[in-house]
Amino acid sequence: MTDIDTQAANIFYREVRNFAVTVKPWIPAIRHQVLPDEIWDMSLVSQRVYGRRTEFLAVLASSGLSGFDEPLPQGILIMPTDAQLYQIKRRAGFESIPDYRDGGKPVWAD
Repeated sequence: MTDIDTQAANIFYREVRNFAVTVKPWIPAIRHQVLPDEIWDMSLVSQRVYGRRTEFLAVLASSGLSGFDEPLPQGILIMPTDAQLYQIKRRAGFESIPDYRDGGKPVWAD
């Protein structure tokens, strides 16, 4: 099913990427060491960082990759905390958790 707001995922990607490259060292963020078994599985990083596999687009954006067919670079991946991710989703009008989506849009959207 196509999203009602076709730009929401794009906005979400840009916001998460912007967070990853501009966050200051003293600002709360998740700093995750990419492990060898995660290089080709962004959903595994999502599971380990957020406790669910549905945040793979946030992993992709944080890494700056343009597609899932690219390997994650080993090193430290800077990602928003769960609370920060929630705020980014609200601003972008995007939701990745299936239980929070209905009819091609987030259930919390107006």
